[in-house]
Amino acid sequence: MKCWTSFLAAAAMATVFSLPAFAARTDLVIGIPLEPPHLDPTAGAAAAIDEVLYANVFEGLTRIGPSGEVLPALAESWDISEDGTVYIFKLRSGVKFHDGSDFDAEDVKFSLDRARAEDSVNAQKILFEAIDTVEAVDPATVKIVLKHPQGAFLYNMGWGDAVIVAPESAGANKEKPIGTGPFRFENWAKGAAIKLARADSYWGEPAYLDKVEFRIVPDAAAAVPALLSGDVQAFPFFQPDGVAQIEGDPRFKIEVGATEGETLLSMNNKKEPFDKLQVRQAISYALDRQAIIDGASAGLGTPIGSHQSPASKAYVDLTGTYPHDIAKAKELLKAAGLENGFKTTLKLPPPSYARLGGEIIASQLREIGIEAEIIPVEWAQWLDQVFTRKDFDLTIVSHTEPNDIDIYARKDYYFNYDNPAFDKVIGELNLTSDEAKRNELLGQAQKILADDAVAGFLYELPKVGVWDAKLEGFWKDAPIQANDVTKVRWTD
Repeated sequence: MKCWTSFLAAAAMATVFSLPAFAARTDLVIGIPLEPPHLDPTAGAAAAIDEVLYANVFEGLTRIGPSGEVLPALAESWDISEDGTVYIFKLRSGVKFHDGSDFDAEDVKFSLDRARAEDSVNAQKILFEAIDTVEAVDPATVKIVLKHPQGAFLYNMGWGDAVIVAPESAGANKEKPIGTGPFRFENWAKGAAIKLARADSYWGEPAYLDKVEFRIVPDAAAAVPALLSGDVQAFPFFQPDGVAQIEGDPRFKIEVGATEGETLLSMNNKKEPFDKLQVRQAISYALDRQAIIDGASAGLGTPIGSHQSPASKAYVDLTGTYPHDIAKAKELLKAAGLENGFKTTLKLPPPSYARLGGEIIASQLREIGIEAEIIPVEWAQWLDQVFTRKDFDLTIVSHTEPNDIDIYARKDYYFNYDNPAFDKVIGELNLTSDEAKRNELLGQAQKILADDAVAGFLYELPKVGVWDAKLEGFWKDAPIQANDVTKVRWTD
C-alpha cells in the first residue's frame, strides 16, 4: 500500500510538471474618447491621430521618449556641424515599410520635402521652415542643411507631423496607413474601433502584444462600465471625474501624470471687443481657475498663468498676474466703454474639460455682465470653424502639442494675436541651442503672453491613466500626444 501511494504521488507530480505554463495575454483593448478624422499624422492637427499611430505605426528620424527626451528612431545616429546648420543622419539598415517596400534615404527626402512644400497640408509646417535642403547622400545617409541654426531641430523631427512615409503609399495613408513601426494597421471600423497587429518584419525590438484595438468610447459615462466589465482594459487618457468610481479597486492601476496640454479660454484677438486689452484682462480677472479645475477636471489640473507646462524646466508661475477679482474685472470693462457688459458666443468641442468648463466659465463671465451663448460643436466643426476659418469669439481647448509656445507668433493661427516684441523673442529662441538661454527666453515669452492676456490661461490638463493592474509599460506622463504601446505587456 505504501508503494502504491508513492506511485500515485509521483504520477501526480509528473502531471503537474508536464502541464504547459500559462502564457501571458498578447491582446489589448484601449479606450480612446475621440475618433481620429483620418489616419495620416502628416496631414492633420487632431491629437487623436497621433494617439493611435505615433511610435506604433509611424516613426520619424527621432522620437520623443516618455520623459520628453529626444531618442534615435529611424536615424540611429547623427552628426551636427559646429555652426549648427548641417545635420548628417545615419539611417538604420534593414528597415521595411509594412507593405514590404524598403526604407532608405530617398523616403526621408520625400517626406521632409513634402512636409515643407508650398502646397503642404501638414498642420505643423512651421517645424520644417528652417530646412534649406535635404539630400540623400546614399541609401543610409541623409544630409539636411538648415537656413539658420535651430535649437529644437532634433526635437521637431520627433513630432508626429515629421514621421517618415513612402512616396508609393503616402497618398493613401488617411485610410490605410503604412509605416515602419512595430505595429501595422489592420482595420478601421469607423465609429467603433481601429485595430493594429504586430509587424513581424519590424527592424527593432518586437512588441509584446500581438493585437491592439483602439476602441472609441466617446461617452465618458461609459468608460467605467467598460473597465469593470473587462471589455476595455486600459484608458491611458481617462476622464478625471470617473476616478472616484474605481479608486481603491485592486483590479486597476491609476496613475496621474503631467501633460503638455495647456487648457485655455481662447479669445479671437482681432475681433471686437476682444481686440481691446482691457476686455481680455477683465475676462482673465473674472476666471476662478480653481473652481474650473474642480468642476471640469475633478480637482486634478494644475493652474497656469501662461502657455507653458508646469513640468517644464522653463516654467514661470504667472498665476498671480490675474487673480480672481470681480471688482477689478468690472472696472476694466467700464474703462473699455462696456460697463453694461456685452453678448458673445462660446464654442465648445466635445471633451468634458470643454463642455463642463464652458458651463462654469459662462457663469463666471455672467458675474461681470458678459452673456456667453454656449454653442456645442463636434471636432470636425471646431477644426473648420475655429481653427481654420477663425469664426469664433471664445472657445475652450487643450493645446497638447509639446513645447508649442511659438504658435502665438504664427500670423495665420486662430488666436489672431500679433505682437512684434513676442515675435522677436521667439525668433531669438529659434536660433538658440544653449538650454539656460532658451529657458530665459521662454520665461520672457510667457510673461508677454500673460501681460497681453492673449487667452484665459486656465490649467494644465492632467494625464489620468487607468488600466488593468496586470498591465505594465504605459507612459505615466504625456510629453507628446501619444498612446505608445510598444513596451506595453501583460504580467503573470
